[in-house]
Amino acid sequence: DEAGVAPGSRVLEIGTGWGELAIRAAARGAEVVSITLSAEQQQLARERVSAAGLSDRVDIRLQDYRDVAGEFDAIVSIEMIEAVGEEFWPDYFRAIDRLLAPGGRAVIQAILMDHQRLLATRHSHGWIQEYIFPGGLIPSLRAIDLVTGTHTHLRRRATFSFGPHYAETLRRWRERFLATYDAIAGPGFDDQFKRRWEFYLAYCEAGFAAGYLDVAQLTFGKDQS
Repeated sequence: DEAGVAPGSRVLEIGTGWGELAIRAAARGAEVVSITLSAEQQQLARERVSAAGLSDRVDIRLQDYRDVAGEFDAIVSIEMIEAVGEEFWPDYFRAIDRLLAPGGRAVIQAILMDHQRLLATRHSHGWIQEYIFPGGLIPSLRAIDLVTGTHTHLRRRATFSFGPHYAETLRRWRERFLATYDAIAGPGFDDQFKRRWEFYLAYCEAGFAAGYLDVAQLTFGKDQS
């Protein structure tokens, strides 16, 4: 909605996930290019798009965001920036800037932390980096504004934060994970795997509930001056 996706919109999604957003955009009549570096995501997303009868409107590509060409009315990226790496944040936003059509909107959903916490932890290596997100770094709102202001014509137009809702989401994920674990337990999914993911989900729930972490949808437009 915030990206203004409508019939005929040219949409780029950076980070396919499992294809849900691409399907919803195409169902509105948009033409969608969705990119991922995961062959497994590409395969499953293509299957889901085909099952929805939308293969003529969605192109799921195995492609790096820096290699995309063209022009798009809307660019969306859900929790991709955390995996980009701080040294590549300028490249990430420059690519969005280059690909966004005049008058278009880019919407980035990002996990966020306070800027002072980012500065204090940016070079640390904790449990999350070791076991869940190797090389990942959660940005701050100020860091994003500094990068876009310095390296691009993108300017943040709107911010929608919903951290407390994410705490509830994580609680429900954890409860469902534990309630259905016996159905997935087997080779490769031992008790250590179970404890690791239970801890991860509880750890993150606490982070959002306490306000240490936030999540927001950030809407950008181009500064034409």
